[in-house]
Amino acid sequence: MALTRRRLRPAVLLLAAGPVSWTHCAGCGHLLYRRRLTRDLEVCSECAHHHRLTAAERVAQLTDPHSFRPVPVPAGPDDPLGFTDSRPYPERLAAARAATGTDDAVLTGTAAVGGVECVLVVLDFAFLGGSMGVAVGEAVVTAADLARARSLPLVLVTASGGARMQEGVLSLMQMARTAQAVARLREAGLLTVCLLTDPTFGGVTASFASLGDVLIAESGARVGFAGPRVIRQTVREELPEGFQRAPSLLAQGLVDRVEDREQLRPVLSRLLRLHTAGAGDDLAVIQHLPQAREAVTVPDAWEVVGRARHTGRPTTRDYLASAFDDFVELHGDRAHGDDPAVVGGVAAIGGRSVVVVGHQKGHDTAELVRTNFGMPHPEGYRKALRLFRHAERLGLPVVTLIDTPGAYPGVAAEQRGQSIAIAELIAASSRLRVPLVGVVTGEGGSGGALALATGDRLLVLENAFFSVISPEGCASILWRTAEAAPQAAQALRLTAPDLLRLGIADQVVPEPGDGAHADPSAAAGLLRTAVVTALNQICPWDAESLLREREQRIGRLGQTSLLAEGATA
Repeated sequence: MALTRRRLRPAVLLLAAGPVSWTHCAGCGHLLYRRRLTRDLEVCSECAHHHRLTAAERVAQLTDPHSFRPVPVPAGPDDPLGFTDSRPYPERLAAARAATGTDDAVLTGTAAVGGVECVLVVLDFAFLGGSMGVAVGEAVVTAADLARARSLPLVLVTASGGARMQEGVLSLMQMARTAQAVARLREAGLLTVCLLTDPTFGGVTASFASLGDVLIAESGARVGFAGPRVIRQTVREELPEGFQRAPSLLAQGLVDRVEDREQLRPVLSRLLRLHTAGAGDDLAVIQHLPQAREAVTVPDAWEVVGRARHTGRPTTRDYLASAFDDFVELHGDRAHGDDPAVVGGVAAIGGRSVVVVGHQKGHDTAELVRTNFGMPHPEGYRKALRLFRHAERLGLPVVTLIDTPGAYPGVAAEQRGQSIAIAELIAASSRLRVPLVGVVTGEGGSGGALALATGDRLLVLENAFFSVISPEGCASILWRTAEAAPQAAQALRLTAPDLLRLGIADQVVPEPGDGAHADPSAAAGLLRTAVVTALNQICPWDAESLLREREQRIGRLGQTSLLAEGATA
């Protein structure tokens, strides 16, 4: 039976007066059962439109039951400028307070999410568009100071049109106050997570909302500095499809994740847990791998190259799913884009939280094309640098998984500063104040691989290789024919045992049978053992010891005496 929406509306009016209520979706106009909409967290079952929530509803959805405790915020002046437009500002405030039952556009308190305590700030768009005046600024600063005093993570949930015009330049200065408060949290090594909901604009976006260590946009959220109407009226530009919407922000590398409302609490819980996990179990791994400079039989170099490039060989995503206990991916360089050739985020392994960054290839043509065959653009290396800094701020070790033919050599990559991106990452990793363990899992091609391989330990899988150039490239340049690639591979001394003898690698990680591609599950177990062992060795060191040892390690690479010793080993 086909009923039109027009025929249904009289019934809606009747039902609305009784115990059952109905409403229309603000996104598609579809008729929705009110109770079902509530069960669906105010998300339309027809078009997935995420309806706006009050601050209290956000708290109820995100936090553990009965865990929220309000935090008192010092009261500020209600009308510091004596402002009047079509109505006096005090009248607007009174009306907003009566409509929402809150003192201002913010709710502040402590709560637990998945059992992890945090400080929470939630803006409410229903109160004067969630605009930030002195009261909102004071709430954010109070919450940040409380988080710092109690060493707790800070969670900021935004919904705002920007600075509150009725409070003039005083509202503008809250951008500086709140940014400073978040900066102090960064210096203290405490996590800040910003959840950007619809809409988040203006002075809120250009201050604390964009300064989180992790930025999560709710599905459908519009986020930006200048709103669409301002852009059209000021510069008269036509706005592209999806402009300032959550998916475009993710594609442009401006947020870490986009999540449907039902996934916000689980993802937030995992992030908080990963950033507050213990230091690991020193007894978790008892198996030890061959140490540096031990005798290992050198295989045929060209056969190793073939195995390292096998399309069935596990990728970074495969290892993250099998060798690690949990992983929350973080996206983007916060400036230009999100490079699929570099995967990174926060993970758990052996009872320890780490930041993982790795090159990503694929197992079929479609995936290889999507990941650019594992050849990163500058935004991939800048994403890695951002995650390295994230690890350093929050005191997390870094694990890198290296598998790339090299950095992408295209025109666009050059124009966006490929060399600068690689150089900055190498320089930063050489002075990173947290442990860094690199693992060459497949190809280690030139500077594009070295960018993720400058750390405290370099592990090389048995059938992986690491080289200044591909064998084909070397053969084409020096032998004048690519057919000499097998000879070039042998001459380059690129296998794991060669790297061990040269002092480049610290350990060779064994592989099962004919290689990692033959038994990915066993390969993941061996990689896990190697990584946890290396972390257990170096994580007890303080930052100064790490820097001193790393400086000596890098400084002695290529020393004549060590090369001579390796050649005779």
